[in-house]
Amino acid sequence: MQNKYPQKPGIDFIMKQAFFYWNKTLLFQVMFSIIYFSLFFTIFFYFSERYGIVAQSQEAAEQLKISTDAYLTAVAKMSASEGFQKFSWAILGTSVFLYPLNLGFFQIFRKIDLGEKIEIADLFVGYNGTNFFRYVGYYLFWIIIYSYTFQTIILGVVWVFVTLFVAPLMFFMDKRLFEAISLNFKALKIYFIEILVCVLVAFLFKYLGFLLFFVGGLFTFPFWNAMIYSLYKTVFSEKS
Repeated sequence: MQNKYPQKPGIDFIMKQAFFYWNKTLLFQVMFSIIYFSLFFTIFFYFSERYGIVAQSQEAAEQLKISTDAYLTAVAKMSASEGFQKFSWAILGTSVFLYPLNLGFFQIFRKIDLGEKIEIADLFVGYNGTNFFRYVGYYLFWIIIYSYTFQTIILGVVWVFVTLFVAPLMFFMDKRLFEAISLNFKALKIYFIEILVCVLVAFLFKYLGFLLFFVGGLFTFPFWNAMIYSLYKTVFSEKS
């Protein structure tokens, strides 16, 4: 299987393509968001109640009225507690488990390109067979690195960019993690401006629905996948 980089497309073409995929799959966008947020917040509230995270957070907020130092001390104490550690692991595990839902959109978008019928089962293709463990393994690795690099902000952003195409490369071309990252680097060197602009647009649009009209977030939250697919499809050429 070979990879090559075609003549540079226009940013407007990439974005129009992304919005086309998103608009064609609005029902699946909502289904994704409902499933994602229902499971995530069910786990979140269950474990936050079980380990008293809400009460501890309220106590820490009360300390803010005294002083910033008192607040930071209370937060540090809460973060070091066994209950908070278990709560954090539960949220991490939930996020990792839900990640393969994103792969379903790659299947759906590819079917649109091929003119094939889209089915609800396509949204769950990331959970099929042993590939499920491959995808959750990758995302676990990704989010652990991100949790550390995000503290510097800049390194967190860099990590997002150098792994932007890893998932579609694994999904469509069966690439291994470090091979996919290497191809990602090559793409960034050639298409940096296009990727930068499209990622910023995707990020803003993803959360725009929550800011302007909360329910609208159910439609815009998964938009990120449409932009990644549009970029991937434009940048990479799959050949056997």
